[in-house]
This record gives sequence, C-alpha cells and structure tokens, in this order.
Amino acid sequence: MTGFPEYRVDGRIALVTGAARGLGRAISLALADAGADVALGLRDAAADGGLSEEIERLGRAALPLQMDMTVPGQISAAVQRTLDRFGRIDILVNNAGIAPGNPAEDVTEEDFDRTLQVNLKGTFLASQAAGRAMIGQGHGRIVNVGSQAGEVALPGESVYCMTKAAIAHLTRCLAVEWGPHGITVNNVAPTFIRTPGTEPALSDPAFEADVIERIAALHRIGEPMDVAGAVLFLASPAAALVTGHTLVIDGGWTVR
Repeated sequence: MTGFPEYRVDGRIALVTGAARGLGRAISLALADAGADVALGLRDAAADGGLSEEIERLGRAALPLQMDMTVPGQISAAVQRTLDRFGRIDILVNNAGIAPGNPAEDVTEEDFDRTLQVNLKGTFLASQAAGRAMIGQGHGRIVNVGSQAGEVALPGESVYCMTKAAIAHLTRCLAVEWGPHGITVNNVAPTFIRTPGTEPALSDPAFEADVIERIAALHRIGEPMDVAGAVLFLASPAAALVTGHTLVIDGGWTVR
C-alpha cells in the first residue's frame, strides 16, 4: 500500500474558465475550499459577482482575469497572467460554454460559429496554452466540462450536442498525447443542473417534470456542487490514474 487516496489540492494553482456563475462559480469555490488558489477566467474581469472575495474568505488567493473565450488573445494572456502571478498552472477547468437552442432547420450561421468558437475552439486554445506550461512542469490536470448532450441527442440542441461530443473525443486525444508529460485530461458530462443558464427552461413546470422523469435513477435536478465534486476528484491526487475518461453526472438519464 502506498497511502490512502488524497482528495485535497492544497497549494495547487487552478484556472477555471467561465467562472462567474453557475458551474464555474461552484467549481472555483470547491477548489478553493480544498486548498487551491484560483485564477478566474471571466468574460468581464470587473464583474465576478463577489467570487474573489468568497475565495479569499476561504483563505486562498483569487485572480480575476479578462478571458472572453471568443478572443484568442485574451485566452493566451489569461494563462500567461496566471503563470506570472503564481509561477505555474496545476489545474485547468474548461467550463466556459454556450448553448443557443434552435431546431436544426432554424440554426443561423452566426449561432453555429459562436457555439463552436466558445465550446470547441476556446476549450482547445485554453488547453493548448495551459498544456504548454504543464508540459514544462512535467505535471498537470485538465478537466473539461462537457454534457450528457455529448452522449444522447437533445431535440433543438444539435450544434450544442455536436460540440459536447467533440469535447469528449478531444479529451481522449489530449490524454493520449500529453500523458507522457504527467498530464491527465478528463471530462465531466452533467445532466440539467440548476444554474442561471438553465433557469429559463426549468421554469416551465412541464419541462422540469419531463427532465426529472428522464433522470431515471434519482429523479432530481442536479445542483452545481454535484458537478464540482466530480471536478475536484479528477483534479485531485486520488484520480492520478484516471485519464481520457468522461464521467457522466446524470442521475441515471443515459443508462435508461
């Protein structure tokens, strides 16, 4: 026996994209509570909704960063600022994503391009920039935030589903390529979670009831910390031998 599993990330440096609200906020707080200093990738660095102060009250450092995922220069600059402030990046959480819903026949080219730009191109460029630093360090943890939409078809979400399926395969590709450098790359795939982004859809009682019924095993809507716990596990030493994996957090939806 080489020791018990370690689920804390004391002294690690994490960068979370799309950190201002919802899943990103919960993930940032969970990482800070487990001992990490957290760089916060924000579409507007001046509007973190008090997240930096919450992290600092947990005794950890917070670094708000201007990081619009549609602007490649801001992605690379945010990674560099993290390195300048903390000297390394141990954990990258690619959380930023958008989901403009439309029937496939009504999807505009603008919505198509923007969804791919944020969900795919932004994830790749953030991984590339952080990956270069992690290769130099000889270690790192990358956790992508995908969706059950990468596993099952959701009507009216064809482009979003396509990007999340691609994230799952990008995860496998980067895991194989960067594994020799001590870097693990994994993906979490949540079901519907109560966040500001899902609030409009879940405010429809009929839609909410249908979602709860489809979450076959547990019959409840997920909460942000349900996802944050899985991210924390994959970022921790306890998951040292887990890579290239998609962890579906769906209460049983996809096994039905």
